[in-house]
Amino acid sequence: MTDRPDHDETVVEKVPTRLLIGGAWVDATGGGTFEVTNPADERVLARVADATPADGERALAAAADAQREWRATEPRARGEVLRSAFELLTERADDFARLMTLEMGKTLAEARGEVTYGAEFFRWFSEEAVRIHGRYSEAPSGGTRLITMKAPVGPTLMITPWNFPLAMGTRKIGPAIAAGCTMVVKPAGETPLTMLALAALLEEVGLPAGVLNVVTTTDSGGVCEPIIRDPRLRKLTFTGSTGVGKVLVGQASEQLLRVSMELGGNAPFVVFEDADLDAAVDGAMLAKMRNIGEACTSANRFLVHESVAEEFSRRLAERMGALTVGDGTEAGVDVGPLITEKARAGVHELVDEAVTTGARALVGGAVPEGPGWFYPPTVLVDVPASAGVFREEIFGPVAPVSTFRDEEEALRRANDTEYGLVAYVFTRDHARVLRVSEALEFGMVGVNTGIVSNPAAPFGGVKHSGFGREGGFEGIEEYLETKYVGSAL
Repeated sequence: MTDRPDHDETVVEKVPTRLLIGGAWVDATGGGTFEVTNPADERVLARVADATPADGERALAAAADAQREWRATEPRARGEVLRSAFELLTERADDFARLMTLEMGKTLAEARGEVTYGAEFFRWFSEEAVRIHGRYSEAPSGGTRLITMKAPVGPTLMITPWNFPLAMGTRKIGPAIAAGCTMVVKPAGETPLTMLALAALLEEVGLPAGVLNVVTTTDSGGVCEPIIRDPRLRKLTFTGSTGVGKVLVGQASEQLLRVSMELGGNAPFVVFEDADLDAAVDGAMLAKMRNIGEACTSANRFLVHESVAEEFSRRLAERMGALTVGDGTEAGVDVGPLITEKARAGVHELVDEAVTTGARALVGGAVPEGPGWFYPPTVLVDVPASAGVFREEIFGPVAPVSTFRDEEEALRRANDTEYGLVAYVFTRDHARVLRVSEALEFGMVGVNTGIVSNPAAPFGGVKHSGFGREGGFEGIEEYLETKYVGSAL
């Protein structure tokens, strides 16, 4: 499209680039800024405010000051803010999608899908805002009545990742608004523009000043640690790597904060001998190539029964090899760039190590010339079980395939990881579905599907993939405390 650069510039120019603190868009203390770049061509899109620890403290103070009035706001009003945000976000889907593609790299089609998915959290929690309830019962011994009521946790720090810059924000902001919590949001430095645009949209639909505060920064630890250790903060929610999550949990222990952690994954994709191979390959494309493979839910280890492994791998390589790699804003492109040069180097290092130890690349496996941080869709076979590509989260378009002989081996190898976010299973045996789902040590299981994320379902993992749930009926409970009142007659 010949008008693409002008269109891109217009979309970016609409986004505020300062900090949102207490309802005002302000410069960072000292006036510092940092660059936001396009991973497809490495050009600078914008410069945004680079917050300091002092700015973080101001943002928390604003959230704390707004908490009393916001928690007293009637549930219907909180829900209407979210409903209006859902409608306006849906109306502006194309602009938000293009903005995400520019700063993160995913294709416009995928970005539009994220807008639809992300907006649904606002609609879902707009409906949950009016369904917060407690209970009333008679004590078993009689004579008193037991009353429970729900109250908002309070000021919350939200640290969001770069890979889903809209949806990971709405998934946290939606239930917090519904529950009556104020917020400080620290988006990823690679993709701050989408969150800034979302904050401006919420301001536009009437979210009161101070309820949502946004601090963008290149000094995440320096800005966030003082907030976490401040007694005014009552909850921390983080989506990101397990390593960083462990550090944050340690810091949060000082104030005994309520904590939600959505961390790394190492998802097995298990194909049994009776699977519908057409469905399995379709599911593999979804589970592997969604978001360029840069997702914690991405299929990381393909465990395929030895009787169908060759056919499955051949079909998967054909599908992966047919994808077009390029700038996600261009028509006909299926796979955009990875987020940074460092990210691409990490992916290729895993592929190179696997090939060196005996794996074969059926397709892909080579780093293309720049500009941009592109990596071709890659299928590896004959991958040793000890290879790093099976042990570490790949976060790229690489599908390593290994074989198993029976159900027992498949389960043993699927569970042989410190992570426990999601597993995928393909089989036509209904009894096996139940057996395997119960035996898999993961917070979510996708059966004959390559995607599990749904705003109406609880998203989260076990083991080193974290704790807490986002979405579903469970999502709002993360932002509520239960208060018990014993009342004598």
